[in-house]
Amino acid sequence: MKGVILAGGLGTRLLPLTKVTNKHLLPVYDKPMIFYPIQALINAGIMDILIVTGGNNAGDFLRLLGNGKEFGLEHINYTYQEGEGGIAEALGLAKYFASNDRICVVLGDNIIERNIIGAVAAYRKQKRGAKILLKEVPDPERFGVPILDGDKVIKIEEKPKKPKSPYAVTGIYMYDNRVFDIIETLEPSERGELEITDVNNAYIERGELTWDLLDGWWTDAGTFESLLRATDLVSRTGANNTD
Repeated sequence: MKGVILAGGLGTRLLPLTKVTNKHLLPVYDKPMIFYPIQALINAGIMDILIVTGGNNAGDFLRLLGNGKEFGLEHINYTYQEGEGGIAEALGLAKYFASNDRICVVLGDNIIERNIIGAVAAYRKQKRGAKILLKEVPDPERFGVPILDGDKVIKIEEKPKKPKSPYAVTGIYMYDNRVFDIIETLEPSERGELEITDVNNAYIERGELTWDLLDGWWTDAGTFESLLRATDLVSRTGANNTD
């Protein structure tokens, strides 16, 4: 399985901080934000990693990360997303990197307390399809929200005003190589973007999406409030623990 970290976009919700740097290079406690998703993949045994960057500061990723020797990697792959076409569009850039392999996708501003080792192991045994990770949150309306029928996800709603469950779809996804065929069929949403929720709903319609609950705390770091929360959580409990 290969890893894809989506770290593009313009980070407009964090202006003026992102006027001079990419959001994913901002510090979260004692490390740049991008370090956390990289380590999450490595902890799960995924060592072949692509970083999708964007904006005006993409070259800073290369200066910071180099070829990944600091993480024990032999190599890190990079590609560039022009503009803001959405998460699914950014993922589509990983097609040739992924080849026929499965991928684990992590949004570059997602930080977890523990690890995804168990979920990745379970997905490796899954014959086909996709897997998402859910987490109960106090503000699910900020995220994609699953509608559950028993233990089955029957649909995901993007940022609903009245969420039908208390869970958020975290920014960690696992897909087989057919995900790129799905992306090619998508139409832009009202925001003018290709939505990852539409990708996940396509797998749901095929009856090929599974889910696990993420253990430990989880947060994004894409707003001032969540960036502060992430820094506080990491400073108190650490992140990417393998216990």
